[in-house]
Amino acid sequence: MSLNSLNPQQLEAVLHTEGPLLLLAGAGSGKTKVITHRVAHLVGSKCIDPKRVLAVTFTNKAAKEMRERVAGLAGRNKTERIQISTFHSLCCRILRADIEQLGFKRNFSIYGTSDQQRLIKDLMNNINADHGLSPDAILWKISDAKNSLLSPEKFGPFMRGDLIGEMAKAVYPEYQKSLKSYNAVDFDDLIMLVVRLFDEFPEVQKRYQERFRYIMVDEYQDTNTAQFTLMQRLAGKWGNFCVVGDDDQSIYGWRGADPGNILDFEKNFSGARVIKLEQNYRSTANILNAANKVIKHNQKRKEKALWTAGADGEKIGVVRCIDAEDEVRAVIERIRHNVNTKRMSHKDHAVLMRTNAQTMVFEQELRFANIPYVLIGGQQFFDRKEVKDAIAYLRFIVNPYDEVNLLRILNYPRRGIGRTTADLLIRTSIASKEPLWKVLKKARMITAINARAADALEGFVSLVEEHKRWFRSGGRLAGTAKELFAAIGLENELRRDPDSREKIERRIENVQEVINAIATYEGREDKPTLSGFLEKVALLDRDEPGSDSKEKKLAKDAVVLMSLHSSKGLEFPHVFLPGFEEGFLPHKKSVSEMVDVDEERRLCYVGITRAREKLTILHADARMKYGRAEPRDLSRFLAEIPEEIRQEEARAGFHLAECEGGGELSMSDMLAKLMGEEAE
Repeated sequence: MSLNSLNPQQLEAVLHTEGPLLLLAGAGSGKTKVITHRVAHLVGSKCIDPKRVLAVTFTNKAAKEMRERVAGLAGRNKTERIQISTFHSLCCRILRADIEQLGFKRNFSIYGTSDQQRLIKDLMNNINADHGLSPDAILWKISDAKNSLLSPEKFGPFMRGDLIGEMAKAVYPEYQKSLKSYNAVDFDDLIMLVVRLFDEFPEVQKRYQERFRYIMVDEYQDTNTAQFTLMQRLAGKWGNFCVVGDDDQSIYGWRGADPGNILDFEKNFSGARVIKLEQNYRSTANILNAANKVIKHNQKRKEKALWTAGADGEKIGVVRCIDAEDEVRAVIERIRHNVNTKRMSHKDHAVLMRTNAQTMVFEQELRFANIPYVLIGGQQFFDRKEVKDAIAYLRFIVNPYDEVNLLRILNYPRRGIGRTTADLLIRTSIASKEPLWKVLKKARMITAINARAADALEGFVSLVEEHKRWFRSGGRLAGTAKELFAAIGLENELRRDPDSREKIERRIENVQEVINAIATYEGREDKPTLSGFLEKVALLDRDEPGSDSKEKKLAKDAVVLMSLHSSKGLEFPHVFLPGFEEGFLPHKKSVSEMVDVDEERRLCYVGITRAREKLTILHADARMKYGRAEPRDLSRFLAEIPEEIRQEEARAGFHLAECEGGGELSMSDMLAKLMGEEAE
């Protein structure tokens, strides 16, 4: 493997393999290249046993890309033995081997958001039917507690009068008891339970410490307390712990990420070496200068400055608009100009927004202008109801203690098992302290259940048991799933929906896609199992599954609309940042609650560094709020960009020299000209 393509700092990072290493990798500085070369160097040049190497990242996409690039450098035989995975996949693998020591069975289910919400809603109603609180809010509190490694016993509301916190405190212990009784865990449990496993069974921790001699973590600035603790434990024996990240791109504090993990790395790991990757291979000098000047105003950060050996490039365009509609028209005119005169593609343009509410007017006007666009962050494949219903059957067949999914499928498709019958079954289960599935099997013995409902329940039990045997017989999983969905009449149930024929057909196609996904899984695995497939589904990143994945959307020749948070890791030739105003960026919540605006500034920095060749910032004098025009103030972040690299541009993007008479057009003339061109 040649290291000639690495710059001096990258080479230093690859060759420094012993002891803790903090690799500060600025935006566009080639961090993935360094990580993959470092892994390949360990198993290739240093002849380290591949099983002793662990590389952890946040998404399946990133893990897959890392694995493929290492394979290209070190060979596929060695790469297959390296543990390259996400945090959740790593912990899932550990728990599948050792969770029985915590009182769970190895075939535990992993509850997704919808399963969690349903369970929490039931528990909340048991506690107080008139609470009026959202299960989402309670789930968020519990998730935050788990990410901070707070058990139900240690968790409590942070302030008096916090109704959500009080409800979460009441629900959390019952939620954990219910999960265990269903032999299920949620995503946050995957990490929290491994830490608990290491605490209660030191010999297990010692075994994994011994195995992983070299550990690397990507996007370290995004780690939370639980992830930090997990990695600290695993690296405890050898200390060969390399983390890669950029504190200036820590933008997920709202979901538990702690930038202190990277800022305090030298304190937490004594003798740590720090190497900075500051050479940028993505953006022009003017774009990098703007980013550097903005982020420099943050006090709590590691000092570094991006630079490029490339050209200065165009200045940062700044467009002052009348309102939101005028802002969109300015973006549309520039996109048209680039496509028609510069031969750029529509997908070369991205509009990055701070809030989801900003997307509506862009969608509306882009449709009106017949400009193709994709919106990143819509409903994902495995979140759709018909898909969740199909998957629920498979989950229950694998884990009969999964009562949330049992109750979901009990009368779907409709088979004459009403709410009253379900309630009787639940009450009997609680009174007898028997699992609901066991109660179901002897439902005819419950006198309060009528004969018709008892017949329906026996038919349901027979159907499940029959297909459970088929799945265990070693036959084709996809074929058995197809038979199951046909036997329960899933397609017929979907056709009963009063919705449009087009939507019904799309839902039926989605169920077919579940079968196709199982077939694809079977084709890739040496020993495919239904539980293995469900685990893959549970561990999928939200932006990966299904036909509407981020990758498929980005491949289309269409303008990209997305949030600033979703844009991290991406790059585009021309980036538009609309709403560069106080209240949007920085967001009004950060300002009104007197919260430190450092994370908002980091979000701005991320948006700026997504641009390769051109960055256009737009702001409006006023925006509509509750039917009235509300004045807007310019974002403080714009003043932090030096005037000498900014260029004020006309709203509609016309060059003054091209205007009739050489003078500047009035706003009304400009809009009339633009509307006239659109009409043609």
